[in-house]
Amino acid sequence: MGAFEYRQAQEIRDTFARHGVRYLFIGKSGAIILGFPDTTQDADIFPDRTPENGRALVTALRELGFELAAAEAAEIERGKDFVQLKNGPFDLDLVFAPDGIEKFADAWRRHIVVDGFPVCHLDDIIASKAAANRAKDRESLGRLRSFRDYWLKQPRH
Repeated sequence: MGAFEYRQAQEIRDTFARHGVRYLFIGKSGAIILGFPDTTQDADIFPDRTPENGRALVTALRELGFELAAAEAAEIERGKDFVQLKNGPFDLDLVFAPDGIEKFADAWRRHIVVDGFPVCHLDDIIASKAAANRAKDRESLGRLRSFRDYWLKQPRH
């Protein structure tokens, strides 16, 4: 698969809205929606971990074109910590328990909406990448922190 595209973020936003899925963009895809100048290979979604939201998420994912086996759908419905989907029109990571963020409700209180996209606050994205401590996250942290300094000075923040 190629790089994740804005059009795909729009498809997620619109389909999830139709099904009432409660979620936030997180990770580099979330930062990109906030204006971070970079690319990513997938979208990272932080869904609310409730049975109702899990069922709505499965329905929305199938509408988007993801082929979900019964076992995979059950993992999503119960909110398995991490579900990586590579069986659809683009790569999508469902992160029900992101490193560095205690609860969905906490992130929701701090989230930003950009063009209808619910996005984790940049501080939460940075905290999650720092807590994950993977090599690829460590590599981008300096640039994300520099972008945060710029982003916070913008009038809308």
